[in-house]
Amino acid sequence: MLATRSILKTVAQNPSARAIAFKNVAGVPMGVRHFNGTRATQAQSPAAETEILRQQRKVRPVSPHLSIYQPQITWYLSGLHRLTGSIIGGGMYLGAIGYLALPAVGVPVDSASVIAAVAGAPVALKVLAKLTIATPFVFHSLNGIRHLVWDATKFIDIKSVYTTGYAVIGGTVLGSLYLASL
Repeated sequence: MLATRSILKTVAQNPSARAIAFKNVAGVPMGVRHFNGTRATQAQSPAAETEILRQQRKVRPVSPHLSIYQPQITWYLSGLHRLTGSIIGGGMYLGAIGYLALPAVGVPVDSASVIAAVAGAPVALKVLAKLTIATPFVFHSLNGIRHLVWDATKFIDIKSVYTTGYAVIGGTVLGSLYLASL
């Protein structure tokens, strides 16, 4: 570092040294590339440093928000993948907690009582419940397979990314409807 600074000083101060050092490089701009500060200019209290950072943050531009971007299928599917993963995971946790906690408050959760409750429900409610459970599961599974295919470096050009995205949406609709009809 010290050698680099001394070479830069020599080249910047002496035009003939610059011509020798950069004889094959046309028009290399030479400027000050370092700061020679004294101890007095470098030393500051932590409070002053914090204040400087606070003032800099006030004039720093705000990060772009979603409203300035053109909606694309890639980020819709990415967000939906995360959302469905959270929904599936949360549903599993709630189901497990319910299975453990409901008998403690007097609600039976054995197979016979669950089958009786489902059998007594109207058909439309059964189909709606199955569709509600199947849709996030099918989407998350198909989009997960899509990501695994990408990990194998297949279908990663833009056209294929969009094609596989639409295939995931179509497969989700068909798979969810099929599972809800069972």
